[in-house]
Amino acid sequence: MKFILGEKQEMTQKHAPNGAVIPVTKITVAPCVVTQVKRDASDGYLAVQIATGKKRNLPKPLKGHFKDLGSFRFVREFRLATADAAQTDSLKVGDKISVETFQPGDKVKVTGTSKGRGFQGVVKRHGFHGSPKTHGHKDQLRMPGSSGATEPQHVFKGSRMGGQMGNAQVTVANLEVIAIDSQKGELFIKGAVPGARGNLIMIYGGGDIQVVAVPSSKEENKKDTAEEVVAAVVAEKKEPEGSEPAAPVEDKTENKIEDKQETTT
Repeated sequence: MKFILGEKQEMTQKHAPNGAVIPVTKITVAPCVVTQVKRDASDGYLAVQIATGKKRNLPKPLKGHFKDLGSFRFVREFRLATADAAQTDSLKVGDKISVETFQPGDKVKVTGTSKGRGFQGVVKRHGFHGSPKTHGHKDQLRMPGSSGATEPQHVFKGSRMGGQMGNAQVTVANLEVIAIDSQKGELFIKGAVPGARGNLIMIYGGGDIQVVAVPSSKEENKKDTAEEVVAAVVAEKKEPEGSEPAAPVEDKTENKIEDKQETTT
């Protein structure tokens, strides 16, 4: 299983080799950093936690959790099946996942937060067709009609009524990756993707994760720089090859003692 986090952008078009126009959604993807790897032995389940985005101020618990990895805005956890247990062994904290993990033709699932529509009636929210537009239906065209029966004398729970619409987690499956742009970090997915522009999108599909090479940590960098400084100081102390030996320094104290002895005699 492979996965990544992205930010939804506008819809655009791509042209197929046969000339067909394909509507696609552009998603910008920054390298996602692995912040935690959970295993059965220690956590009771398999999961990988990744983070992306930038945030200036973080609470102390998150600062301690991220340590030297950075300051991230979004953190999400992807649970893995038992068949994907090998991925938890290959991944480690600090690894980066790039957009090149996905390739054109991959089938993916996309999870996002749908656009909030506020309070809506049954016609827009549930697709009711409304009342007949004839005599005697004044102010009743978009109402739900009778909602209860005579015998129970109450409204059943779960009845379709007006209420809050949108602003909920939505998952769309079986979408196709049309193209990727590794230089700009862009992913083009066929069709519509839930959410508004700028919303966080979770993308996951089948296959192996491609990890970007991670540079050495700060401690290793400090150690390397310290060793370089010591080596430079030692090299400066050593005399360069081909240079003349330094002239011997006269011992002025002995000369002074001899002069005193001569004066006393």
